[in-house]
Order: sequence, then C-alpha cells, then structure tokens
Amino acid sequence: MTKPYAAVAITKHGVEMARSLAGDFPGTDLYYMSKFARGDETELGYRLFEGSVKLILPDLFKAYKGLIIFISLGAVVRMIAPILEDKKKDPAVIVIDDRGQHVISVLSGHLGGANALTLEVAKALGARPVITTASDVQGTIPVDLFGRGFGWEIESFDKATTVSASVVNEERIAVVQEAGETQWWTYDKPLPPHIAVYGHAREAMQAKFDAALVVTDRLLKAGEEAALLKNGVLYRPKTLVLGIGCNRGTSAEEIEHTIISTLSELRLSIKSVRNAATIVLKQDEEGLLEVCLKYKWKLDLYTPDELNEVPLRNPSEMVYKYTGAYGVSEPAALRSSGAADWVLEKRKSGNVTISIARVPFPSGGQVRI
Repeated sequence: MTKPYAAVAITKHGVEMARSLAGDFPGTDLYYMSKFARGDETELGYRLFEGSVKLILPDLFKAYKGLIIFISLGAVVRMIAPILEDKKKDPAVIVIDDRGQHVISVLSGHLGGANALTLEVAKALGARPVITTASDVQGTIPVDLFGRGFGWEIESFDKATTVSASVVNEERIAVVQEAGETQWWTYDKPLPPHIAVYGHAREAMQAKFDAALVVTDRLLKAGEEAALLKNGVLYRPKTLVLGIGCNRGTSAEEIEHTIISTLSELRLSIKSVRNAATIVLKQDEEGLLEVCLKYKWKLDLYTPDELNEVPLRNPSEMVYKYTGAYGVSEPAALRSSGAADWVLEKRKSGNVTISIARVPFPSGGQVRI
C-alpha cells in the first residue's frame, strides 16, 4: 500500500480496464481476483485476492486516499455502507461500470477529492464522468472546497451543510472577504445576484442575508460571530508573514509564546500565517526550525544584502554590526510577503523580535478554487 489510490476489479472486463488504468494513471495500486492472474502480477506489483472483495475493502478504505472500483454502483454502496465514518475522514470512492462507459463519483466528492478523481479517471479511460453534487451541477460555490486551492483553512465547519443548502437553493449569500485571494469565482458567467460580496464584516451585518462565507485573518468579535456564523462558515486565508529575529539558542517555547501572544494582541489568527522569514544566518536556529515544523510553516531565508534592499524606517547599527543587515524581522517580513508596509513593524520580547506583514492580493482574473 504505497500509492494514494487503489483500483479494485472482480470481473474479466473490469480487470482489463483496471490494468490499463494502472499503467496510464500514476499513483494507483491494483487489486483483482486471483482467478484472473496472468503471471506478471509480482513483477508489476499488482495484488491478487481470493474470496469476496467485501473482505478487503475495510483495509483499503483506511489505507488509501481514494478507491477506484470496477464493480456495480449498488454493490459498492452496500459494501461500503458499514464502514463509513465521516465526510472529513472517508476516502474518495468512484465506480466504473463493466463496459467502461461511466465513471461515477460516489463518496467524498469535495473534501475527499472524488469529483476531481472522477474527471481524471474518466479522461484516462475515455469514459463519461458522472458528478451529482449540486454545487458542481449548478456551477456555484462549493462551500466545503471554497478557497482550498489557495490553501484556505476552514475554521468553523459545523454549519457547512446548512450553508451549502442555502447556496444551492439560491438564498441570499453574503461573502465577507477581508483578506486573501479574490479570484475565487471560476465560472464563465457573472456572479449570480443572490451572492453579494462585502469587504468587511460591518458591511455585511448591515445587509440582509441567509448564510455567510467569511474569509478573514482577523479574530471576530463576539457580536460578529453571533451575526455571521449563526449560519456561516469561517475561512482562514494564508495571508500573514512573520518576520523573526532571535538571539542564538532561543528556545522554541519562547519563540512560539512570542508569536502566539503577539497575534492574540493584534486579534489575528495563527491559522492565517502563511510562513515565517528571517536572515540566512538563522538557517540552523533549532528553536525557530522547531516552531516552523510544528505549524508546517515554510521558512524563507535572506542574505544581509537582500534584507538591506528593503527600506527601513528605523535601521539599526547594532543589528548591522552582528549580522551585516540593518534589520532582520522587518525587512524579512516585507520581502517575503511582497507588502509595502507592516501590520506590525517590530516588537521585541525577550530574545525574540517579530514583525508581521500581510500578503497583498490583486483582484480580477480566473483562478481555480
């Protein structure tokens, strides 16, 4: 079980198609009944099984990102029903008929990626993709995928189902976007009139709406949460860059505490941090590397000359004496983010200096969500 997908077949024609797919579609482990063995399975890495396929499905369900099953839809539904857990955990499941005419998205169409997998497999087999999720059929916002291609993180998922219903039923939808990529409408048609976009929470709260999609790196106030998330979903775009400077040997605990406390004071979400940035001299700073690893942040590194290319309001001769740069956290944050100014220019706390910049995003264009 070394690849993200498993293809499973139990008929002669299914095995033929599955073998063809495994050869043309990278990332697929192949499983089929031993009575269809051709003698080259060990060499090709194909797995053979005996007895009912129902016996191996629970293990495949847990081991793979997606299952590509060459079995009838009704049979697959009955076999997977007892092992379903949660839409946020279950793998993608797609089904192909025995003539290879249709590829059907069955389970985890959005979060699990079954819809996207259906399109890819259908293209590889020359088959017709069958996708039934309402947002895809209607060409509107898929609530559970909104901003996923940009790396947005859903913070409040509880209302996703009811908000999705509001979107597909063309109720009044407020998209509150205070930060992040703005090119999320990808369809070759205008934004429908029941979807209104607001640049700040206060604007939306003065309007009438039935559901809200809130995109912000800011911690909402209690009143905003009550009004917007009563039937709303909160998304955290990756918009914040942390410029970090620290003394040699500073612990991960101190660096993390400074980051968390600073973001909290500024009412910013740590889930919206895109990456950290510092001087190349800190490329082996264990505490900083540990924090970045914990939060899965990329660490951008810059030479003193690169940092000195960024104009500073308060250049430091002392910092220059030790690093060759007139500042570390401030220019690193601006250089990495592409911003013209800081959300927080600089704050020193113990052994740590932190600066915060917000990534600017141009409007317009067509970008896939």
